[in-house]
Amino acid sequence: MTREAYSHEVISAGFWPGGNGFEEAAFYAYAYPSPDGLANQTIAPEGAFWHPDLREFLLPYAKVREAADPDAELQRFLHSTFAAASALLDWPAGLVIDQSPSFGRPPA
Repeated sequence: MTREAYSHEVISAGFWPGGNGFEEAAFYAYAYPSPDGLANQTIAPEGAFWHPDLREFLLPYAKVREAADPDAELQRFLHSTFAAASALLDWPAGLVIDQSPSFGRPPA
């Protein structure tokens, strides 16, 4: 079964092991179609940035590993990039319920 990809607006995030334009491991986030002004948005945490050639936000894996709280560091990146893109795409508020994430490490 096939289906047209990117036929609707999408905000996507994930992990990239490196290569094809950015040679180190990183977390990424982007919106498609990329709304005007996305590259100029302020995102968190420090060390995250807009890559103009890839047209997406990147947070190097090394920055997450070095953080005092790596889980919180990654969450700041994911929440801030979603907030920036969804505002510019004019998505309605309330699409995401702000609650504790349902992922993480198993209890010890």
